[in-house]
Amino acid sequence: MTSQVLDLAGAGIGPFNLSLAAQLDSIPTLSVRFFEKRRSFSWHPGMMLPGAEMQTSILKDLVTATNPTSPWSFLSYLVTHKRFYQFLNAEYEAVPRKEFADYLGWVAQGLTSLRFGTSMRDVQVDDGLFSVAVDGGHVHARNLCVGVGKIPVRPTWAENLPKSLSFHSSEAALRLGDLKARRVAVIGGGQSGAEIVDALMGLDAVSSVHWLSRRPNFEPLDATPFTNELFTPGYMERFHGLPENLRLTHTRRQVLASDGVSPATLKKLYRRLYERKFDAPDGTDRGISLRPYRDVIAATSNGPEIELTMRNGFDNSVETIDVDLVVFATGYRFVLPDFLQALQNRIALNSIGEPILESDFSVVWDGPGENRIFVLNAGRHSHGIAEPQLSLAAWRSAVIANALLGRAHFDLGQLDPIVQWESQDSTLRIPAHMGQAAE
Repeated sequence: MTSQVLDLAGAGIGPFNLSLAAQLDSIPTLSVRFFEKRRSFSWHPGMMLPGAEMQTSILKDLVTATNPTSPWSFLSYLVTHKRFYQFLNAEYEAVPRKEFADYLGWVAQGLTSLRFGTSMRDVQVDDGLFSVAVDGGHVHARNLCVGVGKIPVRPTWAENLPKSLSFHSSEAALRLGDLKARRVAVIGGGQSGAEIVDALMGLDAVSSVHWLSRRPNFEPLDATPFTNELFTPGYMERFHGLPENLRLTHTRRQVLASDGVSPATLKKLYRRLYERKFDAPDGTDRGISLRPYRDVIAATSNGPEIELTMRNGFDNSVETIDVDLVVFATGYRFVLPDFLQALQNRIALNSIGEPILESDFSVVWDGPGENRIFVLNAGRHSHGIAEPQLSLAAWRSAVIANALLGRAHFDLGQLDPIVQWESQDSTLRIPAHMGQAAE
C-alpha cells in the first residue's frame, strides 16, 4: 500500500462518497482514495423491485448542482450511452431506479480514486495524521470521510422473531422471488412499504397482504414547491444554526417531505385495488387489508406463523392478525462504524446519540482542527431532512471539497430563499416552549 500521505481517505463507496469522489476528480491537486469492502459498486440491490422509481430529479445527480460541466453528470451518462433523445421522449414522471443505479455504477467504473474489495479496519491518530489500517496495509491521511451508510432498523417488538419468518425491506428484491408465505404483513407506510405491497400483489403464492402503518393514513410525499424549499442549500444553512431542540422538532414535523409515498405509486396501488374489487364476484377483495393508524405492540411466533397485536389509533381498539411472514419497511439508523472505535470517545454526540456535525459536515471532536472527520448520511437532525437524500449530495460534496482546499473552488453562492425562514428584525428569541407555531 502506498506510503503517500492522502489529503482524504474515504470509507464506503455509496452514492454520497461517490458524489464526493466525482467532484474531487476535477481537482487533481488533491490526493484522495475511497475504500469499499464490496468487490464492485452496488446500490440497494435488495430494493430494485420492478417499476421502482426515484423521488428525485435527474438534475439532482452526483455533480450537476455545483459542477454542471462535469463528465460525471446523469446527462453525460445518457449521451455516452446514446439514450439522450429516447430518455426525453419517454417522458418519465420519475426516473426508473434501475437506470439511476446503472448511472451510479457507470461513474464508479470511471473514477480512478476508488478501491473496491478493500475495507478500512482501524483508524488511529499518529503525529498529526490519521493512520488507517486497510486490507493489505496502511495509509496515512490528513482527513477522513465516512460514507458507509446506515443499518436497517427492526422494531423492538420484533427482535426475537425468527429470521426465516421476517426480513427488512433492504432484502425485498432478493427474498420475494422465491417467497412461500401465503399471508404477509408489511410494516411501514413510506415509499418502501408501498413498493413491497405492490410487488406482493403480483405474486400468485401470496393469498393475503396486510399493510400496517402508524400514520393516520397512507400519505403522499409532499413535493410541492414551497416544501421543496426545505431541500435547498439556503434552508439547510439556516437549519444548522438552530438550537438542537428546534431542529428535532422541525424534522418530526417535516416527515412527509422526505418519507411519504410518491403520488404516482399511491395512484397505481389504488387503481390495482379498485380493479381487484371490480374483478371479484362479490365486489370484495379479501386478499388485501390496508390498516393505517396501527401501532404494533407485540409479536408472538407460534411455530410457522406470527401473531401481531396492534393498537388502532382510529377507534382506540386492540386487534390481532396471524401471518406467515413480516416485512419491515421501517427505515435505517446511523451507527458509528467499528473502524472508528479507537476515536469513539473523542467524538461529540447529540442528545439522541448521533455525531454532532459542523456546517461543513465534519464531526465535532477533540482532535487536531486540521484533521477532520467528515460523516455523510448522519446529519438529518443537524442539517435537516435533505441531508440523507440525494437532493443536496452534489452541494454537500462541494462544501467538503472547499473545506479540504481551504478556499472556494466551487462557487456555492445562492440567491436569497423565496421563503423568509428566520427572523431578521428581532434580537429577542422566544423559548420554543413558550410559543405556538401559526397554522
